Amino acid sequence: MDNSLPPADELVLVDRELAQLDARRSQLLARRAWLIRVLHAPAASAALPPRPPVADSTPRGAQNVLLTLGGTLLTIAAIAFTLVSWGSMGIGGRAAVLSAVTAAALLAPVALLRRSLVSTAEAVAALGMVLMVLDAFALHRVALPETDGLGYAAVAAAVLAAAWTAYGSALSRLRVPLPVAVVAGQLPLPLGVLAAGGGSTVFAWAALLTAAADGAAVLWARPAPVRITAVTGAVALGGWALLTGGLLSLTSPWDGAPLLLAGVAVTLYLAWRRPSLAVAASAVAGLAAVTAVGGLLRAVVPADWAVPGYVLCGLAAASVWWLRAGTAGTTSASTPEAGTRPGGSTADTSGARLPAGVRLGLACAGAATAALGVVWALPPVAAGLLGPLARTTEVWSGEHAEHASAWYPGTAALVLAVTAAALASLPRLWARCGALALVWALLTALPVSLGLPFAATLALQLLTSAAALCIAVRPGPATRGLRTTAAPGGRSGAPGTDSGPGAPTPPVTAPSAAPSGPSADGPSAPPAGGPGAPWPGWAPVRPRTQAPVAAPGTVLGWSAYAGGLASAVSAVALSLDVRVATFLALGVVLGLCSAVAVLGVDARRVVSACGAVLTATGLVFAVAAAGGFEDHWTALGLLLVPAATAALGARAPRPVALAIEITGGAVGLLALGIAASRPAFLALALALGGVIAAATAVRPERRRFAAWTAAALFLSATWVRLAVWDVTTPEAYTLPVTVPALVVGFLRRRRDPEASSWTAYGPGLAATLLPSLFAAWTDPEWVRPLVLGVAALVVTLLGARFRLQALLVLGGTVLALDGLHELAPYVVQAVGALPRWLPPALAGLLLLAVGATYEQRLRDARRLRDRVARMR
Repeated sequence: MDNSLPPADELVLVDRELAQLDARRSQLLARRAWLIRVLHAPAASAALPPRPPVADSTPRGAQNVLLTLGGTLLTIAAIAFTLVSWGSMGIGGRAAVLSAVTAAALLAPVALLRRSLVSTAEAVAALGMVLMVLDAFALHRVALPETDGLGYAAVAAAVLAAAWTAYGSALSRLRVPLPVAVVAGQLPLPLGVLAAGGGSTVFAWAALLTAAADGAAVLWARPAPVRITAVTGAVALGGWALLTGGLLSLTSPWDGAPLLLAGVAVTLYLAWRRPSLAVAASAVAGLAAVTAVGGLLRAVVPADWAVPGYVLCGLAAASVWWLRAGTAGTTSASTPEAGTRPGGSTADTSGARLPAGVRLGLACAGAATAALGVVWALPPVAAGLLGPLARTTEVWSGEHAEHASAWYPGTAALVLAVTAAALASLPRLWARCGALALVWALLTALPVSLGLPFAATLALQLLTSAAALCIAVRPGPATRGLRTTAAPGGRSGAPGTDSGPGAPTPPVTAPSAAPSGPSADGPSAPPAGGPGAPWPGWAPVRPRTQAPVAAPGTVLGWSAYAGGLASAVSAVALSLDVRVATFLALGVVLGLCSAVAVLGVDARRVVSACGAVLTATGLVFAVAAAGGFEDHWTALGLLLVPAATAALGARAPRPVALAIEITGGAVGLLALGIAASRPAFLALALALGGVIAAATAVRPERRRFAAWTAAALFLSATWVRLAVWDVTTPEAYTLPVTVPALVVGFLRRRRDPEASSWTAYGPGLAATLLPSLFAAWTDPEWVRPLVLGVAALVVTLLGARFRLQALLVLGGTVLALDGLHELAPYVVQAVGALPRWLPPALAGLLLLAVGATYEQRLRDARRLRDRVARMR
């Protein structure tokens, strides 16, 4: 082996390399061990000693199943003994058996509890209680057969409930007796009322008293099963009593009101003492109170004022929310929002001790009542807004259709007004939006509710639209007094809580140092720089992104804007009854939309600008209809709209300019469709549209699209005009396309010599050569084929001279086909004059010549293909 280094030097080099390999191997092994520890740390930490196989059921569960089955079987046997075998024994035997078995079943749990056999004691005690029911049944059948069944059942239920309560209290470790006693306690009063022949009202009072007793059990009973059973009974019987009271408030308010108010007292007391049930219980109490008081008002006021009475009661219940919880003798205004009424005044709520849950429940009940009242008041709003759209009379007939909801009570407007005033007093964004919507609904419903005449209705709708659009442009006054939430960065965010000087400042926590010990989530990383150190890397903590909060002015502005547009559309539809009113409404709406397009912000400007264009279109139609113009003259008048939008688009901001130009273009297409019935006017309309597009093409940002649009419109106008003149020569239609296209292609080739000739000249040449070729093949005259052949020859020579592929291919193809068309008759005559054997002979000679020079011809064809391919 021939080495370039001496053996001693090479040995040193090999040892050095081996030492480096060992060091690298140690580093990789340390890294591998760390990675394995990271990957398998959760599995290793979760490893536990092997467990015995899990049984399908626990011993406790099996014991409960066995005890339940045993108790059930004994109960069935006792029932069968009582009902079937009772007659085979005398009175003494019967009493002795029942007494002995019942006493044994009730006393056995005492001994069982001493031995800690709780489940067995539960089963035996349940059996004893069932035997007590059977004892009561047997006592009625044997000793008291003449007693009324319902009355006896009521007394027996009361006695059993008392006995089971005492039994469960004595043996407190048993869980069954007390809940069963609560269930039995639901029966005495209702059954007693039924036994006495009481009506539905008395039965409802009995159910309410029983529910009150259940509420007491909920408040003072400790075992959870007892409270759950009592709550269930209270909900069932109390709900029945309140439903009965609600029905009575509709038919006999003075009978239903005391029942409902008594239920309110019971429910509020339960909500006051039990915070976990405060919201639900107080909401039920609020609804019951509104029903009771509203029913009394309904009995003394006219029928049309019934719903406003309920709404007022609901708003009164909702106003309880402004009472703050506190202690007697202290003012709740010391806390944020405490007793603060709308407008900044502070209410002295000393001594008010309403829990937050009670206030919330009552407020929800009142708000639900007011919301139902608003829903009741919506039909006049729908009639005032949508009624003009459902037209039943002719346009400009002077007849006015009657409102569909004219029969509706006029107090619906009062409901909207009162609810709007209540919402406006709340310094919250949602309330201010609701108040704004209700004010708009009130103004829309007033003409229907008050039966206003046509002129007053139209004026009110236009004023409503104007006011709403003014708020949409300048929502500042509508946001006055709103509470805002401090957004991140110190900016004002959405309404919710105070952010003024008196608002509490959240504590700022200093960033804590990074822990140096192991992480609780996984194994610690090896020290940096060691052999087991992890690969370098750093994962930055991504900050939480705050959801964007819409400004109050934006929300209110959009709400008002939607109402303003709806009122404007309704006003225009209503004005179609009278000619002068139509021009007045369209003019006002045009002014309003233009003002919003100029003074507004965000998308409202764009929508308003489009609305202004459409309103101007409506004005053109109205002028044409008033002047009795024919459709084609109307179409020419409509072209004023795209002309105006093109002029305004040059000065308007970009989003607004694009929107109005697109809308104007749509109006222009409508004008072309209307003018299509008269081709001469269609040609004129197309030419005018081309002028408008050409004027728009002067602007740099619209140059490309507008220029092509103008060219297409001018070309279409030319074609339509030629069709009107009955011109059938195809060149008259194609040359106006070919000449500009070739000029454009020539200019492009001067600017970009590398551009393909197919792109520059191909479309222009094909637009004339191909239709002329088709016409020449069907033309019996010689002039067209001659002119086409000369033109194709010139194009071919130019393509060969300037090495332009498109000109050479198109010109040569057209020239060859044109020449074939001209020579075809003579070829046919010559072939007909020759002997029949001559054509096959000539074909054979041709094939022999081609076959003999095949390789040379193939090379010539490839050379020709390459030359043509190298052309532009």
